Amino acid sequence: MRKSTTSLLLFGFLFLMFLEGKTQTIKDTTALSEVILIGSPIKNTMQKSASSVALISAKEISQTDGVILTPLLNKTTGVYMQQGALNTNRITIRGIGARSQFSTNRVKAYFEEIPLSTGEGETTLEDIDLSVLNKIEIIKGPNSSSFGAGLGGVIHLLGNQSSEENSFVKSATTVGSFGLYKNSISGQMSNSKTNLYANYSNLQNEGFRANSSYDRQSINLFGKHQLSEKGKLNFIAIATRLKAFIPSSINQTDFENSPEIAAANWAAARGYESYDKLLLGIGYDHQFSQKWNWNSTVFSNFKEAYEPRPFDILEDNIVNFGLRSKLNYSDKLFSIPTKMSVGTELLREKYAFSLYENEYQTQPGQGSIQGDKFSDASQNRNYINLFWQMEMQLTKKLNLESGIAFNQTNYTQKDDFQTDENTKENYSFDAILSPRIGLSYEFSKGKNLYFSVSKGFSHPTVAETLTPEGQLNPDILPEIGINYEIGFKGNFLKNKIYTEVNLYATTIKNLLVARRVAEDQYVGINAGESLHQGIEFMINGKLISTEKIQLNSYVSGSLNHFEFVDFIDNDNDFSGNQLPSVPEFQWNFGLDFTAKSFTFSTSYRTVGKMFLNDSNSLSSQPYQLLDINTNYTFSIWKNINVNLQFGVQNSLDKKYAASVLPNAVGFGNAAPRYFYPGNPRNYYGGMSLNYQFN
Repeated sequence: MRKSTTSLLLFGFLFLMFLEGKTQTIKDTTALSEVILIGSPIKNTMQKSASSVALISAKEISQTDGVILTPLLNKTTGVYMQQGALNTNRITIRGIGARSQFSTNRVKAYFEEIPLSTGEGETTLEDIDLSVLNKIEIIKGPNSSSFGAGLGGVIHLLGNQSSEENSFVKSATTVGSFGLYKNSISGQMSNSKTNLYANYSNLQNEGFRANSSYDRQSINLFGKHQLSEKGKLNFIAIATRLKAFIPSSINQTDFENSPEIAAANWAAARGYESYDKLLLGIGYDHQFSQKWNWNSTVFSNFKEAYEPRPFDILEDNIVNFGLRSKLNYSDKLFSIPTKMSVGTELLREKYAFSLYENEYQTQPGQGSIQGDKFSDASQNRNYINLFWQMEMQLTKKLNLESGIAFNQTNYTQKDDFQTDENTKENYSFDAILSPRIGLSYEFSKGKNLYFSVSKGFSHPTVAETLTPEGQLNPDILPEIGINYEIGFKGNFLKNKIYTEVNLYATTIKNLLVARRVAEDQYVGINAGESLHQGIEFMINGKLISTEKIQLNSYVSGSLNHFEFVDFIDNDNDFSGNQLPSVPEFQWNFGLDFTAKSFTFSTSYRTVGKMFLNDSNSLSSQPYQLLDINTNYTFSIWKNINVNLQFGVQNSLDKKYAASVLPNAVGFGNAAPRYFYPGNPRNYYGGMSLNYQFN
């Protein structure tokens, strides 16, 4: 870590302590740190939690174009979402998952209590409509023992459903650059016992680049019903239909001179992905007494997909069923105030896929043409996670957090194309225990120090467990990480400023590397060990807070040093090199001004260079992005509110790589395609009508 940055953070901390003592006359305000985190089995405030947890509020979600999570996640310290296209994204937390080629596979995600990650660990968040989200909580690193496989961390999405008796109908439309059009209709009916929320949304975008048009329709239904004084029923249903074309990555020459083009082979094949998805969940919550509470959710996910690619055409489908259940206890243990949670998460998933020849080259200009089938296989995935979590208030100022999880995962694969022989293969990973312990100490009112040690893991994806011949590789092992973290959380200036600073070090063994063996094929290998070290900080401030005017600001940043400790691949020794595809640093600055019904917000983000390969011989350029958003709300009748919105993204019109493909390889005489260009300056505007029932 750079000494100058550490000194600057220390100076800033001492300066805030000095101001705290000099401003006794400032009127007290509600602390930003007192927000209750509800994603974890045991609820706690942000400040008292002995881990690094980020929160994205409903207001922050509303201050975007409502298209994708990228700008929201990228203003969160330690989190980086690379956006190759609206449907090609990769989320990393503290550099974990950066070696994935086209998707997110080291981060666990949930919608309420329902896992969004597949049985092999792949997570897709970009098709969740932002208008149905109320809050996002992010646990960074392997800091929770209650969510199973997710070495990078956990992203918890919470639905936009009010617990108050509030009934309304809302219609919203957004238009913008590159053919952006979004229309949504939502409504809520609520009384003392029942709360129902429904939303329909259609998002269309032609895209900045060729072959990148996008069309998504989604229906979202959420329900809560109080069955009795102690029992409550919950229901969730999300249906999504998507067709999104794929421009793919381009080489450096095209990135610098013609970033709007698509990769030639993807353009010729008119490659795209389309799918229908359905997520269903029903849960029951029962309060036995003040001490005991039980919550259980059964869920199911269905997906049917079709993806024409230059090298083949993929048809696949996923069906899974699962259960997540937990029993909570709150009382005293040996005279010590104690909260405990014990639970389980079970998942059974079937994945089937078929591959066909793509004969687009036989009839140029016609796009993809399905030919003969050459592969047909199915996989069964079984996943069980048992967890126990406990928090004890040892003294009025000292809290202890502890927990442990047990995981068992196995796969069964069958080659359905070769019908003349038994091709069924079974593979089971060894059971994994993931313990965690953390301490939080309030050394002064509103100021906490915390320390935690935790172990996490991520299983390889099924593709990473296969040999080039398509057989299961019994020697592949899960990645195992040990995380050490120390941090400070504190309020200053009579709760007008909330700040966090943390230092962490995560050692990952059995590092999984995707080795490219063909244009369309990767295999996984355990190549060594990596060390992820970093400093993260954030300061949220209420600069002005009156009945008429609110002026808030934030400053946040992360300095990263992620390196290979021991990494040898194909006789190349990359030990000591930095990991590719993760920025050296990220800085974020923002202002949020509200005067009566008018809101103006701006965010500025600067991102450091990223190495493009393991040898660190090539790197992307640093870049800066400035986004601006305005909102104006007024009433035209007693029960009808109108909101007008206008925004500019990348207002400085910077050319940058929104995503990079690590260790890209050029086949034949083609140059390697490392880059996914980001959108140039673009605009959006929208209007919504909200009718509130009496």
